[in-house]
Formats: sequence, structure tokens, C-alpha cells
Amino acid sequence: MSPPDPDRLLSVTPSPAFWVAIVLYGVASIAFLVAFLQNKPGVLRAARAVLVGAFLAHGFDIGWRGVERVHPAASVREAIGFLAWIVSGGYLAASLRYRLDLAGAVLSPIVLGLLAAARLSPVGEQRHGLTLLGRVHISLATVGVAVFALASALAAIYLLEERNLKRKKFDALSFKNPDASLDALDALSQRLVQAGFLVFTVAVGLGIAWVAQRGDSMTRPEYPIAIITWMTYAALVSVRLGLGWRGRRTAWMALGGFGAALCVLAIYFLRRAFGG
Repeated sequence: MSPPDPDRLLSVTPSPAFWVAIVLYGVASIAFLVAFLQNKPGVLRAARAVLVGAFLAHGFDIGWRGVERVHPAASVREAIGFLAWIVSGGYLAASLRYRLDLAGAVLSPIVLGLLAAARLSPVGEQRHGLTLLGRVHISLATVGVAVFALASALAAIYLLEERNLKRKKFDALSFKNPDASLDALDALSQRLVQAGFLVFTVAVGLGIAWVAQRGDSMTRPEYPIAIITWMTYAALVSVRLGLGWRGRRTAWMALGGFGAALCVLAIYFLRRAFGG
């Protein structure tokens, strides 16, 4: 039997579950937005239920592609699709314990955009010589960035809720005990940052080894930006644990680090999709 054609594999037609996930993520995004603007708890419950359906359909699509031998670490496009799934599932898991309704309004459209970009963008040129080291690096980097995405969403919500607290502006989605809830948001965001930093540190180390193995130049823009991302989160963890920084300053640092991580993903994605 002849080996599968890698170019054919990377161009697998999106599964029916993908289109279901796209529709459900879109509906969930609209429902969360309506609930936020009109203060409707019933719509919030419906939005969460729809998001669960989208997450399940998304997972089925990943499994479909796995059967077709296209795995999450096969390319940047696949990694982005997997990242979106982790973000969606991470939010749903965290929302079982914490009230994170506003996070749903922030993350649902982001997940929708990431999934659409991963499945509907040009396949681009095939990456050859993707070794086991490269696959592990891509997988860990994807998980690390996904955890950073959740932490950043919580950091953004912290900043918004803190502003509302200072202005004494509350709505049905604001917390019943703002001070305690702000502390909980801050603590959860920082726990996620610390977990993501451990995973991302291993990913960066493996990435450096992979680049050396392939003989690539470290002058490509994504490499120094990835190091900047790591340094930002290293500084955040250090000032949090060493200097006891909390609240606004660490929230902005988390957002800055995630912005750098998004730049790395964007460079990889555009290069693979459109060449160059």
C-alpha cells in the first residue's frame, strides 16, 4: 500500500461537524452579547448550553480529521483549530466553579474566528521534515498559548470589573460581591499564567532544539517574539511570586504577553497560508 499523500491530507474537506460548530459558536456569541447588553440571565443559560454543543461538535471535527490522519500538530492551521477547542473547553470547565459569564462573551467570538481561520484559510505550502520533536513542540506551544488565552480573558474582565467598581456602575452580569470576585478573578488568572508558563517554557526549549536540529536561522521574526513572550510571562510570574504584585499591573502584563503570543501565531499562520 502506498503512503498517504501529505498534501491531500492537509486539504481534508471540513467535516459536517465543523459547520455545526461554526453555527453554534456564532449563536453562542450572539446570545452572550444579547445577555450582556440586556441583562437576561435566561439567555445566559441558553448561551452556555449552545456553547457546550459547539464544543462537542468541534471535538468531533478534530476526531474526524484525526481519522483522516490530520492531527493537531500536523500544521499551524491544525494547531490553531486545536487551540480554539482548548480555549472553549477551558472556559466551560472554569465556569463550573466561577461565574464567568462575561468571559463567554469575550471568548466565544474569538474561538469562532480561530476555528474559521484554521479550516477555511488556504492550505499553503506543506511543511516537510516535521519530526517528533517538532510535533511535541507545536502541541505544547498550542496548549500553553491556550492557557494564556484563558488567563488573558480573565485579566481583561478583571480590568473591566475594576473600572465598574470604581465608577459604582453595576449590572446583572456584575458580581454580587465585587471585591471578593475581583480577588477570585485575579487569583484564577495568575494560576493559569503559572500553569501556562511551565508548559510554554518546555515548548520554547524544545523549539530551540528543533530549530537547531533543522539548521534554521534564529533571525526569523517569530523566534525573537516567542522569546519576548516567554520573558514577559517569566517577569509576570517573578513579580507575582517574588514581589507580591496583584491586580491591575499583573492583568496588563498578562494581556501584553498574550499579545506577543498572538503575533507569533499570526506570523506562522500567514507564512504557511500565503507563502513567504
